[in-house]
Amino acid sequence: MKKAYVFPGQGAQFVGMGKDLYETSALAKEMFEKANEILGFRITDLMFAGTDEDLKQTKVTQPAIFLHSVILAKTLGEEFKPDMTAGHSLGEFSALVAAGALSFEDGLKLVYARALAMQKACEANPSTMAAIIALPDEKVEEICESIDDVVVPANYNCPGQIVISGTMSGIEKACELMKEAGAKRALPLKVGGAFHSPLMEPARVELSEAIESTDFSTPVCPVYQNVTTKGETDPETIKKNLVAQLTSPVKWTQSVQNMIDDGATEFVELGPGSVLQGLISKIDKSVTVSGKQ
Repeated sequence: MKKAYVFPGQGAQFVGMGKDLYETSALAKEMFEKANEILGFRITDLMFAGTDEDLKQTKVTQPAIFLHSVILAKTLGEEFKPDMTAGHSLGEFSALVAAGALSFEDGLKLVYARALAMQKACEANPSTMAAIIALPDEKVEEICESIDDVVVPANYNCPGQIVISGTMSGIEKACELMKEAGAKRALPLKVGGAFHSPLMEPARVELSEAIESTDFSTPVCPVYQNVTTKGETDPETIKKNLVAQLTSPVKWTQSVQNMIDDGATEFVELGPGSVLQGLISKIDKSVTVSGKQ
């Protein structure tokens, strides 16, 4: 019986996130203030009392979710004894810091660099994403390949739920074809751009330099990465996968299945929202799923 801690990605944010932690834990307050110092602006003001629009900015969303997740893990103290960790997209950075592969400070700096690079790529090349519900993975992949524009599977979230990513016209065409093929829903998402697609290549190049110049350590437990779906412990492999993640799909379904195959019987989601708890329950109903936020 092993316990896995999982960390959410972009989209889980809400106004007020982390405020209770800040007010009830001296360690949390210290870490939040350190983050304000590193970022050069008071992200806590936006997290605790900003607007939904404030939090939707990629440069705010990503560090905000990272901070909430990581500080929550740190405040658990001795209770936090992971046998394995994993994170969905951005959450992979939280998983790596929680497992000791990255320091809190370096993790935050990389997340902020990632957010800025992604925002820049989105502004340079307007693009989007869409959720496809109740269509087999193979059919989604086949339709994506049939479109001349850039359209790729971006998130394999759980059986029957894939998010696709690409150009505006490509996603529009794909949604039409998905519905014709029998998808229950093909829903365009309100996101800044085509994350986890070839359109993020400029951001990948920019982030790779930052990752290469950052020190990574051997984590205290395997970290199941989005790209390989395996539990990784080698710092160089972890860095390589982290760079590839920006333009590669998030293989969440396979990652969770591999964690279960490797003995995970209990999953705890740390961070805002409960999206991952829902996805994990759909992947395997036999495991125990809970969350803290």
